[in-house]
Amino acid sequence: MLTLPIKKKWFDMIKSGEKKEEYREIKPYYDSRFKGYIPFIGNLKRIKFKFENEIMTGYALVDYEIIFKNGYQKNSPKIKCKVKIEKGYGKAEWGAIPGKLYYVLRILNVEEIC
Repeated sequence: MLTLPIKKKWFDMIKSGEKKEEYREIKPYYDSRFKGYIPFIGNLKRIKFKFENEIMTGYALVDYEIIFKNGYQKNSPKIKCKVKIEKGYGKAEWGAIPGKLYYVLRILNVEEIC
């Protein structure tokens, strides 16, 4: 299972159910993190998304579990989330830069881990 660090503000909003998406930049680092788990999931869905007035086709993972960790210490608080990952544009009130394309982790379910 993939563990991603997250700032306290966003961690608390996700935990409370207020924030329904988390964003990661489209970079080789995250390409490798998300792509590396594809063979073990077997649950891919072909989607279409808009990018600069072009319709593009790609794959989104559904029912993908990720642990968000608030900090880097061993005992930092964690939550396990079931997410759907796709490329898209985020909401400024949830930390995205308007008009910037991200990996959007749509949060479907939140479970606290001690």
